[in-house]
Amino acid sequence: MICGRDQGAFMFRGLGANWFSRRDLIAIERLLGRAMSNALSGFFRRVLPFFLVRFIFRLCFRVDVRGLENFSKAGPRTLIIANHVSRIDALLLSAFLPGQIVFALQAQIAFRWWLKPYWHLGDDFSLDQANPLTAKKIIDALKSGKRCMIFPEGRMTTTGGLMKVYDGPGMIADKADAEILPIRIDGPQYSCFSNAQGLRRRLFPKFTLSILPSQRLSLPPEVKGHKRRKLAATAIYDLLERAMIEGIPYKTLLRQLLDTRAVRGGGNVILEDAARKPISHDRFIAQIFATARALGRAVKADEKCVGVMMPNGIANGTVVFAAQALDRVAAMVNFTSGPARVVQACLMARIQTVISSRAFIEAQHLGPIVEALESENVRIVFMEDLKPSALDRLVGILKALLPVSSAAKGLSSDPDAPALMLFTSGTEGKPKGVMLSHRNIISNGFQTGVRLGFSSRDSGFACLPMFHSFGLSLGFFMPLYYGTKTFLYPSPIRYHDIPELVYDTQATMLLGTDTFLSNYEKHASPHDFYFMRFAIGGAEKIKPETRRAWAEKFGVRLFEGYGTTEASPVITVNSPLHYKAGTIGRAVSGLDVKLEPVEGIRNGAELCIRGINVMLGYVKTENPGVIEKCEGWYKTGDIVSLDEDGFVTILGRTKRFAKVAGEMISLGAIESLVSDVWPGVRHVAVSVPHERKGERIVLLTESDSVDLNALSEKMLSYGLTNLYVPKVVLRVSQIPLLGSGKTDYVSAKELAERELCEEQENMRRAG
Repeated sequence: MICGRDQGAFMFRGLGANWFSRRDLIAIERLLGRAMSNALSGFFRRVLPFFLVRFIFRLCFRVDVRGLENFSKAGPRTLIIANHVSRIDALLLSAFLPGQIVFALQAQIAFRWWLKPYWHLGDDFSLDQANPLTAKKIIDALKSGKRCMIFPEGRMTTTGGLMKVYDGPGMIADKADAEILPIRIDGPQYSCFSNAQGLRRRLFPKFTLSILPSQRLSLPPEVKGHKRRKLAATAIYDLLERAMIEGIPYKTLLRQLLDTRAVRGGGNVILEDAARKPISHDRFIAQIFATARALGRAVKADEKCVGVMMPNGIANGTVVFAAQALDRVAAMVNFTSGPARVVQACLMARIQTVISSRAFIEAQHLGPIVEALESENVRIVFMEDLKPSALDRLVGILKALLPVSSAAKGLSSDPDAPALMLFTSGTEGKPKGVMLSHRNIISNGFQTGVRLGFSSRDSGFACLPMFHSFGLSLGFFMPLYYGTKTFLYPSPIRYHDIPELVYDTQATMLLGTDTFLSNYEKHASPHDFYFMRFAIGGAEKIKPETRRAWAEKFGVRLFEGYGTTEASPVITVNSPLHYKAGTIGRAVSGLDVKLEPVEGIRNGAELCIRGINVMLGYVKTENPGVIEKCEGWYKTGDIVSLDEDGFVTILGRTKRFAKVAGEMISLGAIESLVSDVWPGVRHVAVSVPHERKGERIVLLTESDSVDLNALSEKMLSYGLTNLYVPKVVLRVSQIPLLGSGKTDYVSAKELAERELCEEQENMRRAG
């Protein structure tokens, strides 16, 4: 047998003997033999080991590489970045990414005895990420046209999510003027090669590499030094965060729950409510499918939208998912809005059936709402009557035990289909129905979870009502899809009970408005929030005294966020890594923002958003049951300012500006100033029509000691004019509130107008 050099010489001698002399043939034979020998040596030295590693990974972990075309589009001068979830991440990337790559790794990982031979087999070389000279070597390698790879976190994750991102990778990309190629690694965190805590280990989990389009840093040329490094590090973090979001294979709500069950295990406890009977993944899924069969017999075939009017609890969550199993849209009815608005919402959404509970109706005295709905031919189906049969329960148990592919058979698979309908609070006008897709809800849960650093080690306490987008998306769905336990509590105003329950359940996340959080602080023991990691305030501005009280009493930072029902709902939020008190945080990843100028407002602009978490569209009273698609940019109606670090500050709403003597006056700014002078009580500024000046400002307050002279001096010290000073102060026993805890501005304005009319009428009679 002839092989290697001899094989090459033999082949060439037979083909070229008639064209060359014997001496030439011998010289050419030697050259050809050497070339083939080098080729075979290169194959066995580099190609074969990588081929074998790739074969083993595909066989054991079913590796799926997505977006490989983005790798070639990035070009040679590319810095590859990825999340770091296990000890084999670099090995995985080197085996499945084409070409030669320079790796910068932690020495304790790169030079382990079982990995060290592998790196010496190829032409690539690994650099110690902790070595100060590594940055210079990588910059030089990038400038010479090589592809380099670095883990910006510098260490393996212990949570399954992103860790702290260091300045080095951003500085390297900036100095080398390189393309940045983000990659999301998913799956190894569930293997034995990971250090992530709280995750269920599996022998051979599926690995996925999602390669996103490359980007180049666009830093302002005038920014230098430490500030430039900080901006570059933030940009790198944003790219990694975006990779984490866009790399998620979005499914429907129920399919996503089944996937979470497969990852975390059927025995994993995920929900508990006031009945104090925790429920596991398997039991919850069995309950969902059993209830879905019973619900299918209770609703008509042509009903596309089913109303849900229930308090926070496992039963409420079960009905929401049961509607998903029937490919119906669950409409979350706001039972605190009164009979007229509930009926208006049901007619607007063409709801024929509302699911509720007799015990709940009696406890909350909601009889008038039931009577109003029945008068409009809307049927009320009570959970007490919606009992699954023995066959229903058996089918549910079987579905819970089946693999995901079998259990999901027959379920909708379109993540962009309508999933849930919520109703706007109507703080400034008529409420509207907001139609959200499966992708909207799931993406916003992960957008917020990744930003906060929420992980499987955390647990939630959800007391905000599920008819409110804040309570539904963050309080219910987000922890559910992380596979963590959530305690569902029916009311946020049980100020004495909630702190004790938070301590008892060891919850690490609590949601609330400023009003609720302030009252929890007043009634809680200093040890009640011992386990708290994320106390998130939204729906209204967090007052400085509330933030200060939580920090001093519990040692807990309040993370203020902002959102709208139309955005599912989170738009911005402060986080442990990116925090600035007094702001509402930075925009979540996967959401584009822009500011549009508003006539008459000089120091702010209207916030407009576009992204995967923005609603499908509105359902309005004028066109019941029809979704008016939301395309392009959505205008939030909020006036904001944006600083150089991307932090957003709310200045007010477009409808919460009064035009006095031709100048736009922020009612929110007035409320903030009044709260500084008279803290601890609620104040609301509204505008009412005025014949001569167009509008005048009226202050509603629960305080007996509001003094306009002191308020005027305070405003002048801030450089404001007398136009900001309210002309009328009305003392009220209670500021009107919605069920979510937000101020009801429509009712507040009506109250002010009514009080002023009565006052004028009394003056007329007296005169």
